[in-house]
Amino acid sequence: MSEARNPKSVRLAVAQTPVREDPRDVEALRESGREVRALMREAGAQGARIVHFPEGAICFPSKLVMSVDGPDAVGPADWDRCRWPVLRSELAAIAELARELRLWTVIPSVHRLSGPNRPHNSLYVISDGGEVVTRYDERLLSKTKVSYMYSPGVSPVTFEVDGVRFGCLLGMEIHYPELFAEYEKLDVGCVLFSTSGTPGNTAAQAQGHATVNSYWVSLSVPSQHNAPSGIVAPNGDWLARCRADGSPSVAVVNLDDSSEAAADAVTYGRPWRREARSGIYSEHQVSDPRSEDRTAAF
Repeated sequence: MSEARNPKSVRLAVAQTPVREDPRDVEALRESGREVRALMREAGAQGARIVHFPEGAICFPSKLVMSVDGPDAVGPADWDRCRWPVLRSELAAIAELARELRLWTVIPSVHRLSGPNRPHNSLYVISDGGEVVTRYDERLLSKTKVSYMYSPGVSPVTFEVDGVRFGCLLGMEIHYPELFAEYEKLDVGCVLFSTSGTPGNTAAQAQGHATVNSYWVSLSVPSQHNAPSGIVAPNGDWLARCRADGSPSVAVVNLDDSSEAAADAVTYGRPWRREARSGIYSEHQVSDPRSEDRTAAF
């Protein structure tokens, strides 16, 4: 019940940006960086303390562009095709702006590893001091990603802003409720999920995960996605959505556990589910032949 007695609040911005797929295209990488920084400034102007971007905000490398067997067949990715210095310079500029704006920034990108190892598909968490304080690496990858493109991550990641704990998920992980349940056990107040697009009704799944876990879910998707980015409250309602016209934009909302959209779920729903899972029913179970006989009539 600590959440109810000491409600926490932080102002979160969720973004949608165009996603480009060719990491060889220097100007496209630069343009993506400029668009991200423009939305960071917009989020900061609206008082956000943290801004959350979609998978591929700088670039989402196409499996065909990267394939050694491409462009007509999928094969092992040739990561030497990526313009790594340009990617790093754009991320460094984003980190510097985060410091200038005093704005926590969660930005997906490819994370290069050593030697022959494939990179991770990652979410960088940049503090309001401009430092990378942690990084989430996608764990449950698509078949193509794990077969040809990326090394999977191994663990959940949490971080805190103004007393609110966040968890991170990425890619197609919206389809795995056990990952969202894992973050509930880690006592997060909000899960940040970034995707470049994944099969199914992603928005409905985000609402479901928020509702059954009684926490906030931020869904960040590309601007060309069929539904806009947004933030779901612990009661399952959308509290903020980006523009539905496919343009780059941000939506900003206070994640306030004492608000009407959160208070009941946080005060009653979440604590009760934790209690219900703790084994409280065993002392009430009975030994009765009419209970054990599944064919007993009426």
